[in-house]
Amino acid sequence: MNSFKRTSLSLCVSTAILGSASFSAVSVAEEADKTKLEVIEVTARKRVENVQEVPVSVSALQGENLDVYSSAGMDIRFMSARIPSLAVESSFGRSFPRFYIRGLGNTDFDLNASQPVSYVVDDVVQENPILKGFPVFDVERVEVLRGPQGTLFGRNTPAGLVKFDSVKPSQIFDGYVAISYGSRGAIDSSAAFGGGLTDNLSVRVSGLHQSKDDYIDNRAVGFEQADQLGGYEENAARIQFLYEGNDFTALFNYHFRDLDGSPIIFHPNIATPGTNKIRSGFKSDVVYQDAGQFATQQVETQGSSLKLEWDFSQHTLTSITAWESAEIYSRADVDGGYNGFPPAGDPNAVWWGAQTADEIPDHEQFTQELRLASNFTGNLNYQVGLFYFSEELTINTYDFYTRDANSTPSDPAHGAQNGESTQFQDTTAWAIFGSVDYDVTDDFSVTVGLRYSDDEKEFTAELIDHPFIPGPDGGNFTQSVNPSDSHVSWDISSNYKITPDMNWYARIANSFRAPSVQGRVLYDQNVSVADSETITSYETGIKSDILDGSGRLNASVYYFNMDNQQLTAVGGNANSNTLLNADTTTGYGIELDSEFIVSENIIATFNISYNKTEIDQPGLAVAACGSGTCTVTDPTFQVPGGFGPITMAYIDGNSLPNSPEWISNLTLSYAKEIGDGEFFIHSDLTYRSEVDFFLYRAKEFEGESLVELGARTGYNWIIGDNEYEVSAFVRNLTDEQVIIGGVDFNNNSGMVNEERFYGAEFKVSFF
Repeated sequence: MNSFKRTSLSLCVSTAILGSASFSAVSVAEEADKTKLEVIEVTARKRVENVQEVPVSVSALQGENLDVYSSAGMDIRFMSARIPSLAVESSFGRSFPRFYIRGLGNTDFDLNASQPVSYVVDDVVQENPILKGFPVFDVERVEVLRGPQGTLFGRNTPAGLVKFDSVKPSQIFDGYVAISYGSRGAIDSSAAFGGGLTDNLSVRVSGLHQSKDDYIDNRAVGFEQADQLGGYEENAARIQFLYEGNDFTALFNYHFRDLDGSPIIFHPNIATPGTNKIRSGFKSDVVYQDAGQFATQQVETQGSSLKLEWDFSQHTLTSITAWESAEIYSRADVDGGYNGFPPAGDPNAVWWGAQTADEIPDHEQFTQELRLASNFTGNLNYQVGLFYFSEELTINTYDFYTRDANSTPSDPAHGAQNGESTQFQDTTAWAIFGSVDYDVTDDFSVTVGLRYSDDEKEFTAELIDHPFIPGPDGGNFTQSVNPSDSHVSWDISSNYKITPDMNWYARIANSFRAPSVQGRVLYDQNVSVADSETITSYETGIKSDILDGSGRLNASVYYFNMDNQQLTAVGGNANSNTLLNADTTTGYGIELDSEFIVSENIIATFNISYNKTEIDQPGLAVAACGSGTCTVTDPTFQVPGGFGPITMAYIDGNSLPNSPEWISNLTLSYAKEIGDGEFFIHSDLTYRSEVDFFLYRAKEFEGESLVELGARTGYNWIIGDNEYEVSAFVRNLTDEQVIIGGVDFNNNSGMVNEERFYGAEFKVSFF
C-alpha cells in the first residue's frame, strides 16, 4: 500500500481527525437534548432494526444528505463514492448503471448482463440492468448492505445489495412540490402528496420530470449542427395505496418511467498517447461525429407490486407479488469521431466507424415471495420463506453502415442498417430460505441463516445479418445453451454489546451468482457461458454511539475468497463481451462510517474505505487493445486472428476493473435561525482513487483519481402549514474532468465525467 500524498484524500482524513478532536470539547458545552443524533432504522434483515444493532456492514442515506445528493437532475450514479466501498458507473448514461461493492462488479455492457450487486426497490428485486436506472424521487431511505446477502436476498448477491424504500402512504396528509433550474437549461421538478381516503385506506402519488437542452455541437465537416447532443427528457411516477385493518395490511404500488434523450458521448483518441490524461484541445461540449444525427436513447419501464401482511400476534405472514417490464432502444456513434478525408494528426478522425444500436423490445419479470416471521418475546425468533423468479427477455443488436474514406457526407447508404442479431433468454429460479436469531444472553446474540437456490436459463443467439459478410450465408449462425445450477448459501453472525453504546459484531457468509450467458453474436460468433461463482466472506466490526449520543462511529474489516469468479472480457478485438471464470479472486479492506454533531448548528459526516482485490490464476489472458495503439503494461503475447494478430494480455495478479482502492466522502452541514426562518449551507467532498477500465492494464485506460466538490445553500421558513425553501447549488465546483470509461476495440474512444453544474431550486412542503 502506498503512503498518503498530500492530496484531497489526505485533506479529507486530516479534516476528520482534527474535527473529531474538536467534537469532544464542543459536546461538553452543548445541552444533551441538542446533541443527540437521530436513530437510523434499516431493514437489512427484512425487519425494522436500529442500524447500530445489525450484525451486517450497512450504511444508510436518508434525510438531508439523500435530498441533496439526489436532487438537481441527478440520476442513480449520484451514489458513487458517497458510501464506503460503493462505486457506480455506466457506458449508457442515465439508463444502465453498474454497481460495485468492495471491488466486485461487472463491466459487461450487454443488456442481459448479470451483476454481483443486487438492486431492490420497495422489496422487489430489479434484475435487468435497465430496471436499475429508475430515477430517485420521494424516497425515504437508501441502504447499502456490503458483503454476501445470499440467505435472505438470494441469487446474485455475492458483493452486496443496494436497497431503496420509497415514502409510503399514511393517514396524515402531507406532500411537497420542488422545481429547480440549472445550467444547460436543465429542469428538475418533482412532487408528491398523500393522505387518508377513508379510515383504513390511504394513498400517495409522486412524480418527476427532468429535462436538459441539447448543448453539444457537432463540427464534423458535412455534419455540422449546433446543440445536437447531450439533452434528455425524463418522466416518472409512482402511485401507492395502503389498506390498514386490525390485523391485515395491503400495499399496492404501480410505477413507470419514460426517458427520451441522448446516450453518453464517446470521444475518439481521448487520452494523450502513453498517458491517462485528456488530450489537449479537448472540449466536452464539442464532437466531430459523422453519425451524431442518429444518436438516441429511449427507455420505458413499468411495474407493479402487491404486498400483503397478516399479523397473527406471534407470527407475521408476508406475501409480495410483483411484475416488472423494461424496453430500451439506444443508438450511438461508438467510435465518437468521423471517417473521411481528415487532416494529418486530427485526433477526431477515426480509421473505422462504429455505429451500433441495442434494443430490448420485450421483457417481463415476475417474482413471488412468501415469508413467515415469528414475533416471540423470548430469546428465540425465526423467519422462513419461499421465493420464485421468472424472466423472459429479447435483445436485438444492430450495426449501421458508416461512410468510409471514399464516401461523401451525402452518401445515401450512410446510416443504413447492415447487421442484426437477436438473443432470447428465459430464466427461472426458486429458493427456500430461513434464519434463526437467538439471544444467548442479554448482551450476546447469534443469527444463523440458510438458503437453497435453484437457477436455470434457456438461451438462444441468432445472427440474422452479418455486417461484414453480405448475402444469405452471412446470417446462418444459431446457438443455444441451457445452463443451470443449485447452491446452498449460508451465514453465521453474532452481535455482542460491549457497553450500552457499543456493539461488536462478526459475520461469516457464503453466497453465489448464478450461471451467466453472453451471445452478442453480431461481431463474434461465439456464445460464452460463465459457471456459478461462489464467495465466502469474513468480517468483523464495531458500531458505537459516542460523545454522549452526539457522535456515531462504525468501522469494519473484511476478507473474502471467491471461487470461479465470473469475469467479462470487454472489447479487445471485437465490439462484444466474452465471459470467463477465474480460479480464485481475493479481496480485503477496511470501512469507516461516522457522523457527528459539531455544535448546535453544525453536523458533519465522514466515511472512508480501502478495498484491495486480486485475480489469482496464472496463465489467464484476455484480448487487449483492439485498436493496436494502447500502451498495455501487462505481459502480452499474440495469437492469429481474422483481421491480423490479436494481442493477448495476462491478467493474473491484476485488481478488478472499476475497483478503486480508496473511496472517501466528507460532508458539512450548517444551519442557523435567522429572522422567521433558517439559513443553511451544505457541502460535500468525494474522492475515489485510480481505476482500470478493463481486466488488463493500459496507460490510456486507467482512470485518474477523481475529486468532486458540491455545495448547496439556502433559506427555509414556515407560514401556516407550509414550509418554503429557496436554495442555490453547484456540483463539481472545481470543474474537474477526467476519463471515466473507454472503448478499446477501435480508436481508443472514451467518456468523461460531467462538467460543473449549478442552479437554483424552490420547494414547498405542506402538512
